[in-house]
Amino acid sequence: MDLTYPPEAEAFRTEIHAWLVENLPQGWFEPDFHQSDTERKEFNRTWIEKLFAGGWICAGWPVEYGGKGLSLLQQVVLNEEFAKAGAPMRADFFGDTLVGPTILQWGTEEQKQEFIPGILQGKIAWCQGFSEPNSGSDLASLKTSAVLDGDEWVINGQKVWTTQAQYADYVFLMCRTDPSAPQHAGISYLLVPMHQEGVEVRPITQVDGSAEFNEVFFTNARCPKGNVVGGVNNGWKVAMTTLGFERGSSSTTGYRRFLKEWESILKETKRVKRNDDLRVRDDLVKSWQKVKIMEINGYRTLTDSLNNSHDAALLGACNKMFWSEMHRTTMNLAIDILGMEGQILTGKGNESSMIAGMGRGRADYPVSELQAFFFFSRSETIWGGTAEIQRNIIGERALGLPKEPKAHTV
Repeated sequence: MDLTYPPEAEAFRTEIHAWLVENLPQGWFEPDFHQSDTERKEFNRTWIEKLFAGGWICAGWPVEYGGKGLSLLQQVVLNEEFAKAGAPMRADFFGDTLVGPTILQWGTEEQKQEFIPGILQGKIAWCQGFSEPNSGSDLASLKTSAVLDGDEWVINGQKVWTTQAQYADYVFLMCRTDPSAPQHAGISYLLVPMHQEGVEVRPITQVDGSAEFNEVFFTNARCPKGNVVGGVNNGWKVAMTTLGFERGSSSTTGYRRFLKEWESILKETKRVKRNDDLRVRDDLVKSWQKVKIMEINGYRTLTDSLNNSHDAALLGACNKMFWSEMHRTTMNLAIDILGMEGQILTGKGNESSMIAGMGRGRADYPVSELQAFFFFSRSETIWGGTAEIQRNIIGERALGLPKEPKAHTV
């Protein structure tokens, strides 16, 4: 693991920082910088245009498809500088980070020409159609079917926990296209339009009033025959590629949101005068240590990617299990420190209190930021592969333990 970057990477860092200083609102880097709701909306409206003009959206993509062709280390530096500045750098997470790179690796030239420009410009919104009511961590048992009818696939089934499905133009969907094949071998990866008859989205309202997750029902929905990515019945390999794109270039920045939360908890600890409590101090130190371990693990993952040593799946399982369980413990500590105050709704209850991807304060349930993080941390040991599944992967691949026996029905 190397914690030093070569001179050319540091020169690129200087270039990125200069661009951010020039393009972010005046005063952005000042400690007391604040935007009104109106200013924030205007910033969100114009920022994607600036990112696109600067070529920073999907900058690691090949030049011939609109990217800058950045190396992995350059992408890491880019992510680090945006993270340090607290500046958003994506138009659409599912498009930029997941399905876009998947299309570039597995898609036909026609698929690249049809979808890549819209992803780069932030004009196509995506959602991910993987999990089903009875197929979460055991994704290969999915039941949603796609049957070829002339030049179209006819799709029937249900997906669940589909983030932002109510806003999406397309879903990258895993369907069973050969029910007679073994579980992993009969699945295809389809790009399906969401705005059509036969697609019904039902938001799942959570305890804080937010509804970013959804159930999606497909009843004779259709998509073109040519919208299969990676070939018919090859969807499992394609999907594993998609999941792998969540790591790599963001490996050294993932810990930052946890460090920022820890700093917020420390500030609250001082406010409620619990900073002299020896147990609280001990728990805060343990939490900080785990954040630093996450930072070091990020560099370990980066080193693996740069050396192409093929340990990404195992490292990913270790890291995901570690940070998700660490985050849940830390947020339990935060609510414990607040005491009875933690049971009171102290958020603003409007759009300005929204926390991207982590719930929001609503007028009828105005949670604070820490309360929203607490709620969200309950789900993190489940999505993306439960902590139990991660332990199975580590046990089988790292420790050489026998595979977990399959349950048999009578």
